[in-house]
Amino acid sequence: MKKSRSEMGEYGHLPLFETKVAKGRLLFRCYAASVFVGIIFIWVYRVVHFPPAGSQLLRRWTWMGLFLSELWFSFFWFNTLIVKWSPIYRHTFKDRLSQRYEKVLPGVDIFVCTADPRIEPPIMVINTVLSVMAYNYPSQNLSVYLSDDGGSDLTFYALLEASRFSKHWLPFCRKFIIEPRSPAAYFSTNHEPHDSNPLMAQQWHSMKVLYEDMRNRIESTTRMGRISEEIRKEHKGFLEWNSASTRHNHHSIVQILIDGGDRKAVDSEGQPLPTLVYLSREKRPQYHHNFKAGSMNALIRVSSKISNGSIILNVDCDMYSNNSESVRDSLCFLLDDEKGHEFAFVQFPQCYYNLTRNDLYGTCFRVINEVELPGLDSNGGPCYIGTGCFHRRDALCGMKYSKECHRKWREENERRGRESASVLEESCKVLASCCYEENTQWGKEMGLKYDCAVEDIITGFSIKCRGWKSIYFNPGRKGFLGVAPTTLLQSLVQHKRWSEGHLQFFLSSHCPLIYGYKKVPLKLQLSYCVYNLWALFCLATLYYVAVPSLCLLGGISLFPEIWSLWVLPFAYVFIAKHAYSLGEFLWFDGTIQGWWNDQRIWMFRRTTAYFFAFLDTTLRILGFAETTFAVTAKVCDEDVSQRYEQEVMEFGSPSPMLTILATLAMVNLFSFAACVKRVIVDIQIKALESLALQFILCGLLVFINLPVYQVIFFRKDNGAMPTSVTYKSVFLALLACSIAMY
Repeated sequence: MKKSRSEMGEYGHLPLFETKVAKGRLLFRCYAASVFVGIIFIWVYRVVHFPPAGSQLLRRWTWMGLFLSELWFSFFWFNTLIVKWSPIYRHTFKDRLSQRYEKVLPGVDIFVCTADPRIEPPIMVINTVLSVMAYNYPSQNLSVYLSDDGGSDLTFYALLEASRFSKHWLPFCRKFIIEPRSPAAYFSTNHEPHDSNPLMAQQWHSMKVLYEDMRNRIESTTRMGRISEEIRKEHKGFLEWNSASTRHNHHSIVQILIDGGDRKAVDSEGQPLPTLVYLSREKRPQYHHNFKAGSMNALIRVSSKISNGSIILNVDCDMYSNNSESVRDSLCFLLDDEKGHEFAFVQFPQCYYNLTRNDLYGTCFRVINEVELPGLDSNGGPCYIGTGCFHRRDALCGMKYSKECHRKWREENERRGRESASVLEESCKVLASCCYEENTQWGKEMGLKYDCAVEDIITGFSIKCRGWKSIYFNPGRKGFLGVAPTTLLQSLVQHKRWSEGHLQFFLSSHCPLIYGYKKVPLKLQLSYCVYNLWALFCLATLYYVAVPSLCLLGGISLFPEIWSLWVLPFAYVFIAKHAYSLGEFLWFDGTIQGWWNDQRIWMFRRTTAYFFAFLDTTLRILGFAETTFAVTAKVCDEDVSQRYEQEVMEFGSPSPMLTILATLAMVNLFSFAACVKRVIVDIQIKALESLALQFILCGLLVFINLPVYQVIFFRKDNGAMPTSVTYKSVFLALLACSIAMY
């Protein structure tokens, strides 16, 4: 049935968003074509100059290994080219959305997930909760759910405090239209207003006092590690915890702290408050809880009983809302008359607020966020990355796309459940029990997928294979900001989990190249492989980082002589690729030092995190290991934080990853030093001509590893390389160099 003119508003059927193709792609394609020609010449050189049968056997094998590594780099570059070929950028028209749908906006359920109050402080969690409660959106259409997989009464207490504080915080946000709406972020980035606005200055000060009081209560209780008897009397919810409850063994807990359906649930100005629910699903030792995917599926079921919002937003507990318009931005895509019914989810980029000026650990993903994800959007839609994503509930629950998927928003704004809060709390416990999913399609065809460390990526791809599309949206003011790792080991462990999950996805029955065949465009299948094959990158990178340098010691030439014309394709591909990479990085507001840090950290990841991801995945396939889920710590010591702010790399914790890093760095240092000695002391300049490119490569590797040499030889602080790691790495490097020489 056609909408009436008055219902459509003055904008009629004008689109709610527009799509723009990136400019200047012709220059990029010319660059890509020239690099491709250079790669072809490198292949030709490797084939034509392959060592003959009578030559040294070791040289033949190392040559073959280097050629295979270069073939892998070429394949990966080609895949990345597909992603970057034609990125698109989206822009929304929120004024048109308001004119057309303001009175019939859909319900939005927001999921915030936390797992452990020891590494995800409750005060951080409730700042995220408050930021999403304060969206510029009708409060009666918002419901916020906190999933506490740690089952901690400390987290529940923090949420109880937040529910009280929200009665003052939400009116303050509305009245003064502030950004961001996380209290901690707002008060740390916005100073007290000037006297020119005395009303705001007065309320700003009062609000900060209220927040500081709440923060002190929560942090003091968290430090004690228990809830006092006085506090327990404040809410019936504390009766759900007893002495037998542990993180891994407790019953379902559902507490509705603010019932949006209750007319008494209003803020200090009499305006309705969003629904606020605490959920801790049941956990028993004999049942696998499926990590974050299991938590999300429990949230989907419980929320369907309480509020049943048509749209679901999920965020990590450290990823606060930085833009109060994000809900309306996402609805511009999902409610668009012409295209909206095709989209299953709208993905925002994963950004961070605690990055250093030069992004010490390359966490920003500047090029991925600004070029590659828009490229994925052009190729068929971005992946779902687990946070900052607005989902269509039906698509997340397994519905296949059809042209009849238009939603009746008015009908769905009517809440399904009309029971009292106490009745809903009891009935929802069953939905969050351990055995509820037995003999069902949850974790298979419904909700998030199980048995994969990147449950988000595989779930998003499965949704697309059911006919849906997705949208990537990167507004000028970032939608969400989280906490970046502040130590090298944290960053490597995070990437180890991601790359391991991606490889599991690629090797599973949902492999993009097989499961996605004829279901999604081929270019989208190949685009997923860019990330799915991160872990396999370790083999080629380890070979290129170690073998040419070791062959330098043994005098084995693997590249053309310095005066040969065959040097040109190697030089051109290397220089052109890195010059374009630097230009691209600077174009998106990066720095030269930031780009260099990015190059270093990618090498570190490929030689350590990706290697262990590959190793663990192999062991898992062989049945010697099981899937695990490592939560990245969101807190750090003061001295660690100070070194991070000064952009001093942190190596302080012993780890096999650091042993590999240090060993490779020492191998290249020993090889470079030996080659310099050969030229200066032994005056073997002529012999160096055939080894010049290897010498240059070794020198670059030494230069990129300067922070490793600093922590081994010069630094004495707590962030220096552990002595045990230093001894192991020096021994292993000397052993490898001795074998190469003799």
